[in-house]
Amino acid sequence: MVDLETIASLCKRRGFVFQNSEIYGGIGSTWDFGPLGVELKRNIKEAWWREVVHRRDDMVGQDSAILMHPEVWVASGHVANFNDPLVDCKECKKRFKADDLSGDRCPECGGELTEVRQFNTMFKTYVGPVEEEAAIAWLRPETAQGIFVNFRTVQMASRKKVPFGIAQIGKSFRNEITTGNFIFRTREFEQMEIEFFVKPGTDEEWHERWIYDRLEWYKKYGIKPENLRLRAHDKNELAHYSKGTTDIEYNFPWGWGEIEGIANRTDYDLKAHQTQSGKDLSYFDDQTQESYIPYVIEPSAGVERPLLAFLIDAYTEEEVRGEKRVTLRLHKALAPIKAAVMPLKRNEPRIVETAHKLADDLRKSFVCQYDDTGSIGKLYRRQDEVGTLWCITVDFQTIEQDNTVTIRDRDTMEQIRVPIEGVKQMLLDQLAVD
Repeated sequence: MVDLETIASLCKRRGFVFQNSEIYGGIGSTWDFGPLGVELKRNIKEAWWREVVHRRDDMVGQDSAILMHPEVWVASGHVANFNDPLVDCKECKKRFKADDLSGDRCPECGGELTEVRQFNTMFKTYVGPVEEEAAIAWLRPETAQGIFVNFRTVQMASRKKVPFGIAQIGKSFRNEITTGNFIFRTREFEQMEIEFFVKPGTDEEWHERWIYDRLEWYKKYGIKPENLRLRAHDKNELAHYSKGTTDIEYNFPWGWGEIEGIANRTDYDLKAHQTQSGKDLSYFDDQTQESYIPYVIEPSAGVERPLLAFLIDAYTEEEVRGEKRVTLRLHKALAPIKAAVMPLKRNEPRIVETAHKLADDLRKSFVCQYDDTGSIGKLYRRQDEVGTLWCITVDFQTIEQDNTVTIRDRDTMEQIRVPIEGVKQMLLDQLAVD
């Protein structure tokens, strides 16, 4: 498997992920996504949304605000329970999560550690011009609570009956004590989260169904099955709201790590918000004529961790004609660039004009890049390294003989000649295959 340093280097060199504020020395565990990174991120989110919302009749979406009423976080338990045990080294002054340490000495310098103290990992801010107690707010540590407080509003507006779910994609913020492994653990991240509301008593069945569905999604979009596993949480590590949680883990270069968690949150959240707000959050089943607080199954993933897993799993190196060929074999739905159009000779006006026209036409349907910054061989290698599905070469045969172009497949490296007027439809047909 490729090492993390190689992936991080490729990400910076090819425009996937950059260090935030790098010209000022950067800020810890904060990353910016470049031209290819934003495309990959967008494709992952669209693939997720398509699978869990558009292709189901029991799901709807929403987009709640990052800032919420502070009582939301009191009701959810985050103010009281969203803590990490923290220790500091008296010698080197470094800070650690107590749970990550196996001894009573600093793992860096061997120095003496302070007593354990609790550290709330929510980012605190103030709403309005005056920093006072009444103006305190928090940047949300999860998108879930925005769904819970809108449960009745969304249910009535969409006229959905239980079982049904609400999906959301959005930014979350956690003031993590320890970060690292590139974009795996960061303080600012994007979540893809579902709250699926079910009748009590059916929750365990639905939990298992969602675990299966979410695991299959990663396989569908290219993760090798041997690099995925399920890990059920022990009782002593369950969150305060959870009846049961199973993580989908990926075998990263440093070992197994969570990329998504599927939790049975019971009726904890809706009951807590009903008590705190005084508003009725029960659901009335007009078929059975009974009223109840639904249980909730929550599949929750950060965008960045799956993105890192997709990159690592897609990375391949091989020797082709005595040279190293690096390829990102990303699934066609995730690949940032679908096609690259290349003129065989960049100072031949007829070839250049034809290549530009073809690229402009393809851009109307999918992401296409015009590239004339090197020889065809070098352009192939560059496009392979960023996962471009097809390289299309316009040459003298195109303009002087039969109006055909060469299409080269990323994975097989096979080349075929195709009439230029049929190129777009051919590629669209291949992209449409699920």
